[in-house]
Amino acid sequence: MLRRILVFAAVAAFGVGLVAVALGTPPVGAIGSPPVGGTTDEAFKVNELFELKTKGPIDVVQQSLTLQPGGHSGWHSHAGPVLVVVKSGTVTRYEWDDPGCTPETYTAGEAIIDTGDGHDARNEGGVDAEVLFTYLLPPGAPLLTELPDPGTCPFHD
Repeated sequence: MLRRILVFAAVAAFGVGLVAVALGTPPVGAIGSPPVGGTTDEAFKVNELFELKTKGPIDVVQQSLTLQPGGHSGWHSHAGPVLVVVKSGTVTRYEWDDPGCTPETYTAGEAIIDTGDGHDARNEGGVDAEVLFTYLLPPGAPLLTELPDPGTCPFHD
């Protein structure tokens, strides 16, 4: 099992590296931990506090990220939902398809359910922001896919 997790982490990290070369808005001032994850053996359904049902096996990957003041994730999307917790600092999120570039601000202790749609997460504060992620992805999918700058926000990545 440990071997499977290590192989998956290496493949995921390599895949993220390939994506970064392919498209346009890489992160700046973002320091991520190596992703750690594994793949479920089969589809499953949970009906306790919430309902979660998969169509088949999924990759479950965890990672932490520190955004330095002025740092950002770059415009990107995910192939599945991501559970996000802001551990410290403040993170401001912008949606890729929002022509008004409306900021959504999250502070320490807040959780976000990221649907995977395009966005950019930015640290517009004066201290580091630490963020924890749990990705729920199709097996073998990259953690993120970089997107071009939509040109709708006053900042340009």
